[in-house]
Amino acid sequence: MDIQKLEQYIKEVKLEFDQISQERKNVLEQLTAFIQTAVQEKGNADLILICTHNSRRSHLSQVWAQVAAFHYGIKNVQAYSGGTEATAMYHMAAHALEKAGLEIKKLSDASNPVYAIKYHPDEPAVIGFSKTYDDSFNIQNGFAAVMTCSHADANCPFIPTAAKRISLPFDDPKAYDGTPQQEEKYDERCRDIAREMLYVFSKV
Repeated sequence: MDIQKLEQYIKEVKLEFDQISQERKNVLEQLTAFIQTAVQEKGNADLILICTHNSRRSHLSQVWAQVAAFHYGIKNVQAYSGGTEATAMYHMAAHALEKAGLEIKKLSDASNPVYAIKYHPDEPAVIGFSKTYDDSFNIQNGFAAVMTCSHADANCPFIPTAAKRISLPFDDPKAYDGTPQQEEKYDERCRDIAREMLYVFSKV
């Protein structure tokens, strides 16, 4: 883990809040409002970041939500991720996080590997592996379901156990897998997601 690198990355990303459109900010502020209300009323806020395969965008969103909560001192926030089906966390998503300064440890080499993702020595690792959003590893009710891809948004129109459902799709870096632009596009999407999650928690 490279704390200085991560802190510098966060510092730079926070200077990019003006790159977020007003339309997008309006959606992000729904998530801010959920977190504020949940923390005030229950003492904690739970989020499940959802994408079809729980392989790229939902993991990046989960990790950056947890990092942003810690960065802004918003306690008792727990971010989870899931999909409408389970596949595997794609290695380029993990690589993009590592380049931002996080520590990535692969805990298993199965077809659906488990990663421990550390953002601070004194905080527990975010555990990353592909699962459905209703997997027993995740919180089961009272959470905000944040749909990070349009496919999951369309195919998961109602989640009865969620307290709030927010549509927040990001472009899929998978479109660049196996191309010369692959690493650039994963880094770009990682930064886009970091920027928006930091914006959300900056308003809590």
